[in-house]
Amino acid sequence: MTQTPAPTPVHWKLVIDAADPHAQADFWAAALHYETEDNSALVQQLLKMGALPEAAAVDFHGRPAFRDLMAVRHPDDPYDKDRGTGLGRRLLFQRVPEPKTTKNRLHLDLHPGPDHREAEVERLTGLGASVLRRVTEPAGAWVVMTDPEGNEFCVA
Repeated sequence: MTQTPAPTPVHWKLVIDAADPHAQADFWAAALHYETEDNSALVQQLLKMGALPEAAAVDFHGRPAFRDLMAVRHPDDPYDKDRGTGLGRRLLFQRVPEPKTTKNRLHLDLHPGPDHREAEVERLTGLGASVLRRVTEPAGAWVVMTDPEGNEFCVA
């Protein structure tokens, strides 16, 4: 009997709607100790080819970037050196015109550990997050927070 090979895991990224994708990327890069992606070579190439209008690019920390997209990636994960795009754990922030109106259906849980929770909450608050509530239940304790645009996340 022949063994069927295991399927290759699907590459994915979490896409988050944002009013200001660059500010969100800066916040989450700092919050997670990730890196903002540097797509400047790709942006310059697309501008030079005429495939990207000038209005679709902005200056981000002294380098060209997409106006409506900015991603952060884990610093240890692989990335495409020509495009600057991460090939591992990533968050991609995309500009949308409408404001956030309801509770997230999906959120991140950050796990600094119970001995470091309060210090992490303080650090994240200093980056622009807000505390919504503190939860203590038989299953554990965590702090529900929001990022600068009001997206909920938890610190456990």
